[in-house]
Order: sequence, then C-alpha cells, then structure tokens
Amino acid sequence: MSDTPDGRPSAIDRRPTPQPAEPTVIVDRVHLNYRIVGKRQQGGAAAALRRTLLREPVPGQRSIHAVRGVSFTAYRGEAIGVIGPNGAGKSTLLRAIAGLMAPSRGVVWTRGQASLLGVAAAMMGGMSGDQNILLGCLAIGMTPDEIIDEYDAICDFAGIGDFVHMPMNTYSSGMGARLRFAIAAARVPDILLIDEALTTGDAEFQRRSAQRIRELRENAATVFLVSHGLGTIRETCTRAIWIENGKLVLDGDPDAVVDAYQERHAPARLAPPGPGASGRRPGTTTYGGG
Repeated sequence: MSDTPDGRPSAIDRRPTPQPAEPTVIVDRVHLNYRIVGKRQQGGAAAALRRTLLREPVPGQRSIHAVRGVSFTAYRGEAIGVIGPNGAGKSTLLRAIAGLMAPSRGVVWTRGQASLLGVAAAMMGGMSGDQNILLGCLAIGMTPDEIIDEYDAICDFAGIGDFVHMPMNTYSSGMGARLRFAIAAARVPDILLIDEALTTGDAEFQRRSAQRIRELRENAATVFLVSHGLGTIRETCTRAIWIENGKLVLDGDPDAVVDAYQERHAPARLAPPGPGASGRRPGTTTYGGG
C-alpha cells in the first residue's frame, strides 16, 4: 500500500472496493422429472379412483427425465439466453426456477420473486384486455394506484389499440403475447423468466421488447430468455447457456455459445475446424452434455 507523507492512504488506495456480483439464482445439480400418459386411460372415473386409492400405476404413464444434473449461478444485472432444440428441457428448467415445479433431485435457490412469462401464460380468455391488465398487475404485486399510473404505458407498449376493450379470446397469438409481455414488464421483477414470448411478435415489437429487457437489466433485475431466435439472444443477452438432452452443454459469452450451437446443428454448411483446434471457445465453460 502507498501512503501520503502524513501517513494516510493515498487516493488510489481509498477507491471503493468493487462489490462482488450478487447471486440471484443458484441451480445446483438439478434433475427434473414429470409424467405423461401415452394413451387414453381405460375404465373411466371409477377405475381411476381405484388406482389412486390402491396406488396402482396408471396404464400408459411414463416418466420423462427432462433436466439432468444442471448447475449454474445467475447474478443480478445479467440477461441470460437459454438455447437448445425442442424438447431439450429449457422450459421445464424455467418452471423450476419460477417455483412451479419441484426438482426430483438437487436444489434451486432464488433471491426475490421470480415471474414467469410465456406464450401460454394464464390469462382469462373471456375477459377483456383491460380487465386482464388489472388482474395481471395485481398478480405481480402492483397496487391499484400503481396500475392506474402504468395503465396507459402498458396499452401503448402492447400496441393492440381498441382491442384492449375486447375479450382476450378474440386476440391473435401475437396480440396476446404483446399484452402478456407488457403486463409482466410493467414492474421491475427480481427475476424475469421469458419463455418464447418474443418470437410471436413483429420486428418492431421485438425491438421494443429487447430495449425493455435492457432497461430491466440496468435496474438490477435478472432476466432469463428462452428463445429459438438466436439473433435475439446475441443482441439482447449478456450470457447464454445451451441445454440439450436435459444437460448443460456450454455456458458463457452469447456469441460464442450461439456459434458453437449453430456448428453442432448445421455442420454441413460449415468448414471443419483447423488442425489442432481444441473446440474450446473463449469466454465459455464446456460441460459434458449434448
């Protein structure tokens, strides 16, 4: 340490010590299983009740091991893209982070409230858009006064015009997705989980959504974005994780992770790696999945 002539620490030594990044989500060796029924059950309600009482197996039921030993830590201020093919376990993982699904093994720890936004997010189809704005905002913890203050901004962001006064079941999928995102993003959540919601809108909505995600991140929220839109992941996220066959394959810089994913899934259009290439990409951590 360097001191001034009077023995006090110099100015350079009095600079504030950088604060360590604050973890908001810890996923520790998590396994997730769920059951599906492969064929129609026989015997009706009475037979189903008998199987339940006697703890008999349901005919045609099988267990899906959707997530297999995934571990990572997310930090405040990060926007994390989650990529992988259909059926990789991405959406199941987000449900566990949101607290909607308990791990079969392992632990999910979150600091603060996690809000899950998906294309299939629950909305009351028979109620109008403005009624759903009220219910949705109450559900994420906003007060009536806050809802009144934010109502016009939510409507403007959704861009659905006079349809806001019509029942939700008259909306196109894109209109519904825009309104759901506008509601979820009206308040800065501790952890925002977005499942494919940005892929249903037009280019202008995607641009505004990406800007809103950046604003949320700057206000100390942590954002997870599941998307097949790899360009959106590159432009919006500060980090990406690649999930395949339920396992974590790669974690790190979005460009590096997306490039590796595209090489895996489009090998015929790409040149093979040069001699001595290790396959390791700067800014990433490789795992055993895939």
